[in-house]
Amino acid sequence: MSTLSEKRVYAEQGEPTPVYVAADQGLVRAKLSGDAVGEFSLARRCTAQDVALGADGLLALSTNEATLVGGHADELHETGFGASVAVSFHDSAGTLVAADADGRVARLPVETLESGTLTAEEWVDFGSVDEVRAVDAPLVAASDGVYQLRDGDLDAAGLDDARDVTSRGAPLAATATGLYELGNGWMVARDGVHETVAGDGERAHAVDSAGTLYRRDGREWQTTAFDAADPVDVTYTADATVVATESGSLHVDAGDGWRSRAIGVTGVEAAVAARPA
Repeated sequence: MSTLSEKRVYAEQGEPTPVYVAADQGLVRAKLSGDAVGEFSLARRCTAQDVALGADGLLALSTNEATLVGGHADELHETGFGASVAVSFHDSAGTLVAADADGRVARLPVETLESGTLTAEEWVDFGSVDEVRAVDAPLVAASDGVYQLRDGDLDAAGLDDARDVTSRGAPLAATATGLYELGNGWMVARDGVHETVAGDGERAHAVDSAGTLYRRDGREWQTTAFDAADPVDVTYTADATVVATESGSLHVDAGDGWRSRAIGVTGVEAAVAARPA
């Protein structure tokens, strides 16, 4: 439980940033100010698989029953896609992208989202791949490699056994053979199995198969002082790096070391923070 002094410090740190966490028990919404995790609540009870935020504030949620979207965690509506394993917003086009357990990848155009006419018929297929592990549009990580969403098609972009991908800044891919950065082709940044990668165009982090968290420092990747055993996703606020663990805690570093707080769920799959305006 937060002490009175902790609550006072939290209040003095300004307008909080919402962080959304997808877990076995549902969608959790937590409020962060600096490196302090304040109030949190279960915004929707479900089996959540993934969560994404659009540049316009739209929130999308993957569950084992439906794919949902809305302007607020308490006002999510079914889209007609059905169950999905990954969601992302394509910033350049403003579309919602979803992938299901069979490898289908499709998009819901922005004009449809704005009209509110959300039915199965409104979705436009990109195509299908082997098992989809993650989507950060326009990139897709799948068991048979990385794909790129381009001109309505799903184009193979190389590599194999991709576990995760981030498209912000220089694209990065976590695979069974290494961590790769896209430049003049895919270049090895680190050898070995990597499970998670994240970036916001300036900061970048990755997690290997041993659960070690790395951060990019210039062109080099350095181990961090992060000591939790089960990091599964990394996201960013304007002030801090946020790591979500599978066992249900948020770890926040705003430059003075890690602070953590349990958020009452387990089986965490993904986390996303609202981006600064």
